[in-house]
Amino acid sequence: MRDYQDMVFTTAARLTGNDAQAEDIAQDVFLRAYGHFEMLAASPAAGGWLKTVATRLSLNHLQRYRKRWRFFSEIRRAEGEPGGAEEEIEFAAPDVFFEGIDAVDRRAALERALAQLPDRQRVPLVLYHFEEMSYEDIARHLRVSLPKVKTDILRGRAALARVIGRRS
Repeated sequence: MRDYQDMVFTTAARLTGNDAQAEDIAQDVFLRAYGHFEMLAASPAAGGWLKTVATRLSLNHLQRYRKRWRFFSEIRRAEGEPGGAEEEIEFAAPDVFFEGIDAVDRRAALERALAQLPDRQRVPLVLYHFEEMSYEDIARHLRVSLPKVKTDILRGRAALARVIGRRS
């Protein structure tokens, strides 16, 4: 557990954007690992198994909350309120932003910026860039269309650039 606790927590925190939820998910991951202790104890693939379980439990958690709040967003649209105006896409922040910042500070700034993004943008970004999932796999896991995944990643990158740009 000590070898993998940071990786499991970080995976869940990136996806959920909430440390308390990530702690609950990490605890659930290690409870499941305890149930498979014999298989994992000597397995060189234990880290991959734990990361996969953390990713899936995080996605399941987000899916449950999305279903709960979908009802309220449908009511707003039915009442004639806009469902969300299209945002103008901006270019990514220049690479020079991170010049002169060490890797630890760079990672912390990125984590803080990611936490400010809405789930619909943060989750696909994390799955694509940190979990190295393909667009197709992300669409399948999130149960959304491939074009939606591509759009959310594009808008997420633009939003991330804006958040990082505000800090400079």
